[in-house]
Amino acid sequence: MSEMPETELPEHGNDPFRTRCAMLVSLLAMVLAIASLGGNNAAKETMVHNVLAANAFAFYQAKNIRQTDYKIAADDMQIQLAQDKLSPAAKALLEKKLGDYQKNIARYESEPETGDGKKELLAKAKEHEHERDTAMLQDPWFDYAEALLQIAIVLTSVAILTGVRALFWVPCGLGFLGILATINGFLLFI
Repeated sequence: MSEMPETELPEHGNDPFRTRCAMLVSLLAMVLAIASLGGNNAAKETMVHNVLAANAFAFYQAKNIRQTDYKIAADDMQIQLAQDKLSPAAKALLEKKLGDYQKNIARYESEPETGDGKKELLAKAKEHEHERDTAMLQDPWFDYAEALLQIAIVLTSVAILTGVRALFWVPCGLGFLGILATINGFLLFI
């Protein structure tokens, strides 16, 4: 059996062009990893804060329903008390119960100690919506960055393989745009 001759790439030694290309690929790959991490985190933040906002709004709605029930009951008691057909003992019991209901109505409206009043729940829900919306604005920038950086890496590889030095500047430009998109993904300048 005859051996096939090995094909070898020509020896280029310390070719500065290939060194620059290798450094560019390394830089682009590092930024690509950061952009990918930022994109994954933004997607997770979007989902988490969407669920937390929905939960806070649901809890708000439950508190609102309970508060409305107490308001209806309190209104009914006030009507009964206004009719003046009750015995003093029944009137005292209704007045005590009315006071308890009014306390519950106020507690459902705002409960700063626990953060579970309607006022506090609405603020929490709005904050989670804001966080979700911010993450939703960040996510596409990371997607753009990933695409630009991947294309730049491929074009740098093509430049290395073909030895076309003019091709080096295209991935540099795309890489620069990818780096800017990554930075914007974190800081949202645009």
